[in-house]
Amino acid sequence: MNRAMTILAAASLTLFSAAALTTTAVAELPQGGKAPAFATQAALAGKEFGFSLNAALAKGPVVLYFYPKAFTQGCTLEANAFAEAMPKFAAAGASVIGMSNDDIDTLKRFSREHCRDAFPVGVASPKIMAAYDVAGSGSGYASRTSYVIARDGRIVAVHSNADYRGHVEKTLAAVRALKK
Repeated sequence: MNRAMTILAAASLTLFSAAALTTTAVAELPQGGKAPAFATQAALAGKEFGFSLNAALAKGPVVLYFYPKAFTQGCTLEANAFAEAMPKFAAAGASVIGMSNDDIDTLKRFSREHCRDAFPVGVASPKIMAAYDVAGSGSGYASRTSYVIARDGRIVAVHSNADYRGHVEKTLAAVRALKK
């Protein structure tokens, strides 16, 4: 009986953890609105640096994608997909940054192992998550929401879906539309 209860408890914890990682925000910022400026710690190729949205926008459009947690299956697959698409984003003149509430040491590892040194990942503090309306309802994790921000700071596209598939294609299409 103890073994059965242990298995049931482990299964319940697994289901709870999966549900917490896929919690979605109530809403996201509207297309056409101004993206909140922020600065945070980030990592690229395992090295820490200070990231500023305003500084990134001075160079061109920014794809800001929030994800729940580094080293989880969906977030790893999403990071791999963004890494593979980085030459296309660069050709369209855009930069990409992934954001989660993981600590900087975790993000250093994630930037090397799963972002493949192709783009940075930053620390999404509770304040940043609230500003972008991506704080999962009490979970402490960000919802999976991608923003495309034009050089003038205006949000031109929003895609919010717990399924990582589609975020790269939709954000790349929005960046390419900016060039037209």
